[in-house]
Amino acid sequence: MIKMIKKKRFYVILLILLALIPMFTYAQMRVAQHTQKQFGTSDWKADQRQKVTDWEKRLSSARTPDEWKQQLRVQIQIANYYLEQDVNPSSPNAVTFTREFVKNAVGLFIPLIIMVISADIVSSEHSTGTIKLLLTRPVRRWKILLSKLITVIFFTSLTVLSTGLICYLISGVVFGYNGWNMPIFTGIQLSGADVDFSRVRAVDQWFFLLMEFGLVWFTAIVVAIMSLMLSVLIRSTAAGMGVMLAVLISGTILSNMVSSWETAKYLFMVNLDLTKYLTGGIPPIQGMDLGFSLSVLSVWTILALIVSFTVFSRKDILN
Repeated sequence: MIKMIKKKRFYVILLILLALIPMFTYAQMRVAQHTQKQFGTSDWKADQRQKVTDWEKRLSSARTPDEWKQQLRVQIQIANYYLEQDVNPSSPNAVTFTREFVKNAVGLFIPLIIMVISADIVSSEHSTGTIKLLLTRPVRRWKILLSKLITVIFFTSLTVLSTGLICYLISGVVFGYNGWNMPIFTGIQLSGADVDFSRVRAVDQWFFLLMEFGLVWFTAIVVAIMSLMLSVLIRSTAAGMGVMLAVLISGTILSNMVSSWETAKYLFMVNLDLTKYLTGGIPPIQGMDLGFSLSVLSVWTILALIVSFTVFSRKDILN
């Protein structure tokens, strides 16, 4: 823990959040102002109906790929459901902004900042030469790695919590700090290009936010443990971070391109965006759901832990 604090990586992450979140808040405010100027009213229904109209036009275009048409059909059905229930899915308040920011950040942004914390926690010991000092002490190797694992989990949890708090506090200055009891629909199920609303139930936004952050925390822990494994396997910090960066970016690309490659759904980086399942988002590949993605990520995490502890306990330190 002391080593992690002295590296000041966590403070850098806080500075990044403090710099970027105001930008996103300002952008969201400009979007709201533009919508009000365009329709001459702040009525959310007018904006929602316009979105549905735009999606329907894109749906009728022959240039729109079939995969996008399926996504558009689902978006139209969900948007119309919110209109019928008279519930604004994106009410301008700090809680909604936090929910939407985290939803959009879980696929790449949050994994990247988690990687910054955990990618060098073991490899840096090789770079500085302190690995020999650690391993010559009368402490079992697995205990040394376990201490690093606990540190990574703690700072990962602190990063996810800090992201939510900073989002809420900064966006609340612009949009207000209300919205905790606003209803959000969850339980939306997809059946091909149709949407099943039979299991939908409305929950307060504070409860939905707890579910969302629980899934984001799980995703962050998976990324942290995978980064820990690479830090054990690769002695070079730069190489380890480069590999993890390539894996995360490739996951984002694959999520948009692998709908016909069914076996890709067993790759951990394709399953990182867990929050989409809460509101009826379309999975990258058919057959994926929340239970499936949680299972795949759990298996990858367990395998990463086994590899990390096995290699760290047995490998020779030659230089």
